[in-house]
Amino acid sequence: LRFDLTVPLARYVAEHEHQLAFPFRRYQMQRVYRGERAQKGRFREFYQCDIDVIGKDELPIRHDAEIPAVIHSVFSDLAIGPFTISLNNRKILRGFFDAIGLGDPGQQALILREIDKLDKRGAEAVAQTLKGDGFGLGSAVIEQILDLVTTKLVLLAILDGLKNRYPETAQGVGEMLEVLDMLKNLGVPETNYALNFSIARGLDYYTGTVYETTLSDYPQIGSICSGGRYENLASHYSKSKLPGVGISIGASRLFWQLREAGLIKPDNQSHMVLVGLMDDADLPKALAIAQELRTAGIDCEVQLQAKKLAKQFQYADKVGFSYMILYGESEQARNVVSLKNLSTGKQVEIARTDLLRCLSQAKEWGL
Repeated sequence: LRFDLTVPLARYVAEHEHQLAFPFRRYQMQRVYRGERAQKGRFREFYQCDIDVIGKDELPIRHDAEIPAVIHSVFSDLAIGPFTISLNNRKILRGFFDAIGLGDPGQQALILREIDKLDKRGAEAVAQTLKGDGFGLGSAVIEQILDLVTTKLVLLAILDGLKNRYPETAQGVGEMLEVLDMLKNLGVPETNYALNFSIARGLDYYTGTVYETTLSDYPQIGSICSGGRYENLASHYSKSKLPGVGISIGASRLFWQLREAGLIKPDNQSHMVLVGLMDDADLPKALAIAQELRTAGIDCEVQLQAKKLAKQFQYADKVGFSYMILYGESEQARNVVSLKNLSTGKQVEIARTDLLRCLSQAKEWGL
């Protein structure tokens, strides 16, 4: 079962690299599976959306700015409230560690994983971990680390100050400055992104720019979109260097949390219209109505067995239909249909020939 969408992308690019035009841009939305304990908002089977740009031999840093531009476009269109794209560059963090005497790459990786938990665990808990077994860092070093990673600023001045104080961060700072400059050219408002040096992303294959996106008014939801830069996507499948940058949106988890927060309402309507049936002899006429509606693109279902009207309404309410149509003997005699809005309870009689137009223009008809 597919664990994520990155490994399939790596295999695809490695297999087809001689047929692809680079930079290769792609988005992919599919089901993925995780063998973990299911819990609220976290499922063993869920939909994931990935967006990536892959280069061959090289991929200029300016492509790293395309990704937050996509994030801004997607979440602006979703209209789920203000959001912030947090940006960092792992080269800044590694350069900083080198500058304060933590030059071992293995130790750096462990520290990166811990500071990435800062938003969930808090500064005090992270500090205690860094003091403990496996780290043994002194209080002064921990204070330096926390001072850096708790700085969240949009201002470019912080980057210049950081580079001057810790020259080892120069490469990462230079890349970040290029990304920030490109973001302006792409029209992303400064109110939607910020520097956040605590963003590290736990996965070791990220090598440069990293992203995490949060809803400003609902921080408890956590990251709704994350990703970053990786220098060699397909090292296990090809000798070619295939650098890339991308993001992943756990769509199922995101929309579950948005629903729980009340930002979106669940759409439980599997059908729009239910055509009722008062007498089995009327079934051909009910099916004809359904065929007319379906041809016009209106979802509907027909009660295939005549039942008491109360039971039909009960079924319609439980399934979540918007409207119910009745075309019994009385309606047929007068060449009308009874149409009931199941959410408001309003019921009207309209000419049989006006049914399709009425459903297509329900608001104009007061329904």
